This record gives sequence, structure tokens and C-alpha cells, in this order.
Amino acid sequence: MMKTLVEVKMKKLVPETELKRVQKFAVDLTLDPETAHHDLNLSGDRKQVNDTDVNRTQSFSSGRFYFEVQVKGKTEWDLGVTRELSKRKGPITLCPQKGYWTIWLRNRNEYEALDDPPVLLSLRSRPQKVGVFVDYEEGLVSFYDVEAAALIYSFTGCSFKKKLLPYFSPGLYNGGKNSAPLIISPVGVN
Repeated sequence: MMKTLVEVKMKKLVPETELKRVQKFAVDLTLDPETAHHDLNLSGDRKQVNDTDVNRTQSFSSGRFYFEVQVKGKTEWDLGVTRELSKRKGPITLCPQKGYWTIWLRNRNEYEALDDPPVLLSLRSRPQKVGVFVDYEEGLVSFYDVEAAALIYSFTGCSFKKKLLPYFSPGLYNGGKNSAPLIISPVGVN
């Protein structure tokens, strides 16, 4: 796939109304240790994950849902949603055609929406907490910088058809440089 560089300016939300609107669809997510990859380390409250790979959580097959993930201190991570039946073990291609609607961080400050083709994101600030909103019927997946109340990127015109699962990858440990966990955060708490 050929990457394209697209200048994506984070849109400041008018009196934060859009972010407040999607936060009404907050769900209380927990990670499932029974379906987690063996390399993952889950916290006792099942809200934090360290190391690498994918983890299955609650699934959604209709309506709207929203969750927030603290990414503070991370040098790489992947966030988004995936179809329940998507490949989640071994090498994975993150793109809508393979059932993944995700964004990621690499090398501490390289953000990308894994669309087709992938879109390099030029963000004004490093998000410390990322909000993920899905409208199943509308075929929409949007990502927000919660602290800046800014839209990062939206996948539109998506066709889901199957149950969706939140997708989390904390990235490689990288000798301790990326040891901070991803933390599912209560919505509205900074």
C-alpha cells in the first residue's frame, strides 16, 4: 500500500459540543483474560494492558458506543475497533478491508490512520487520552484527543455487518521505553 501524506488539522470542537455528545454513549469496558494473548499482562481490575498484541473485550452489534483510553507516556500504541471474526493472532494487517478501523502512534510522535490508503496525521499536540466513538448504523468510527476536545480522525461509510470489539495494542515493551500501560479510563475524568 502506498502511503499518502495528508495534512489533517485537528478541528477544535465548537464549545466541545461534539465530544460531549459522543461521551453520552460511554460504556464501561474491561479486558477479558480468557481471550487475551499469552504475551499480554492485564491488571487486576482488567482496565490496563501492557506489552503487545490484541485483546478481546465486550462486543457491540448495534447502536452507539464510546470509550476513552489513556495513552500517556507511550511511544507506540494502536487503538480502534475490529470485527469479532477478524484475524487476531500472528501477523495482522490493520485496515478496514481486513476488519480493523484503527489509528496508531509510532516512534513517539508519528500518528497514522490505518485507512486505505493510510493517512499520516499531523497533530498539534500529543494526545494523552484518546476517545473512540462508534455509530454502528451510520458506519462511523471517530477518534478524539480528549484533553484538546479535538477530532483526530473519522472513518466514514463503514460497513460493519458483524459484532465489533474494541481493539487495543500497547506496542512492544522496547527495553522499557514503552512500558506505560494503556488504561481504559472513566469518561469525563481527567
